[in-house]
Amino acid sequence: MLQQMSAGFGMLSLAGLLSPKNALGGGATAIKKPHFAPRAKRVIFLFMNGGPSHVDTFDPKPALLKYQGQQPSGELYKKSKGSGYMPSPLKFQRYGESGIEVSESLPHIAKVIDHCCIIRSMRTDVPNHEPALLQMSSGNIQPIRPSMGSWLLYGLGTENENLPGYVVLRPSPKIVVGPALWSNSFLPAEFQATSVVTSDMQVDKLIANIKNPQLGFSEQREQLDLLQKMNQRHLNLRDGDTELNAQIKSMETAYKMQSAALDTFDISKEPESIRAMYGETPYARSCLLARRLVEDGVRFVTVYYTTKNNQPWDTHSNHDETHSKLCLDSDKATAALIADLKARGLLDDTLVIWGGEFGRTPYSEQRDEKTKTGRDHHHTAFSMLMAGGGVKGGTVYGASDELGMAVAENPVHVHDFHATILHLLGIDHTRLTYRYAGRDFRLTDVHGNVAHGIIS
Repeated sequence: MLQQMSAGFGMLSLAGLLSPKNALGGGATAIKKPHFAPRAKRVIFLFMNGGPSHVDTFDPKPALLKYQGQQPSGELYKKSKGSGYMPSPLKFQRYGESGIEVSESLPHIAKVIDHCCIIRSMRTDVPNHEPALLQMSSGNIQPIRPSMGSWLLYGLGTENENLPGYVVLRPSPKIVVGPALWSNSFLPAEFQATSVVTSDMQVDKLIANIKNPQLGFSEQREQLDLLQKMNQRHLNLRDGDTELNAQIKSMETAYKMQSAALDTFDISKEPESIRAMYGETPYARSCLLARRLVEDGVRFVTVYYTTKNNQPWDTHSNHDETHSKLCLDSDKATAALIADLKARGLLDDTLVIWGGEFGRTPYSEQRDEKTKTGRDHHHTAFSMLMAGGGVKGGTVYGASDELGMAVAENPVHVHDFHATILHLLGIDHTRLTYRYAGRDFRLTDVHGNVAHGIIS
């Protein structure tokens, strides 16, 4: 009997691996109870991929002028044939009641700075785009872990079953690393992001093939109900296969999206004054769409930045000119989003994040004689902006040293950053776990401390 049943015991173990139970009770995207009272309900991550320069945005370093042209030394210096320390040509000024110093390249963000907290002590592990992008997105430098948006959807569920709970807006398909940044990895497929390319904002282009060209809602409902009964019978024979269950759910969501999504994704319904406030660039339109998405119950939205020419914040050459051009676009739309959320009463429980995977070197980079001076990747000190969602507005948290080379006060590693975001959404990061391949995983792995100093 044991010989004949041995395969059955193996199947029981396999079923346990394929269909693990999550720590918060069930794998559905229905709303779940947080661990404690949340300060935020939803997140918009404005991802400045490529890495904005901290010394040209939110972390003024006048000492760079004193040491201009001197060659850095030590472990932090990455030899890049530059001319030494390079001060920012941009003026910094104190703004708002808080008096936070902001670069002249961000005049619109400066106007809403009292709603923002600037973290000047961010650090990550690797100064290369791919691993740094992955770590900021998933907590791991390799493409093997679920993204932060998937973790949040898994932990909290969604407020609108007619729309995806996690949406990625990218003005171009050409984002470094790509889908691995918003992957659900080993989490059930229902926690995967819905990725939308926003280069063309016509609704039928944004969410193509969502509308049935032949059948009306009632006819589709009859068809779908029959299919769902057949699918459910199929599912019951397979011990609740999460992949199959997610596929069944996606059919239901697609049906519901025909009305809900067509309305939410249509930014032409916004008044002209609102559209003008954001601007007409791909990034600006994505910011406006992000506001509409969270307003209609989407839990997590990531907006990736690129210009019309697919220019990220990767300013290895001609830094001063390129940085200012990038700021012109990002600054206006970012400030408009914060102000718009505030005016609608949504900023208090919507967390807005602005920043990239790392910063840029306080010293120059000169790749060859023909290119203008740039700044290289810099991972040991950089800045991030957070606004709304329980963040203490009008504050600066942490500090880098006098040259912006290393963190000098209140370091915030990416793991700490993620732990803090989860905390603001009512989640204890040590308890948001998922059992896979024989061990419990979490967004922060075995690391992470909440930066309580930024929480109001």
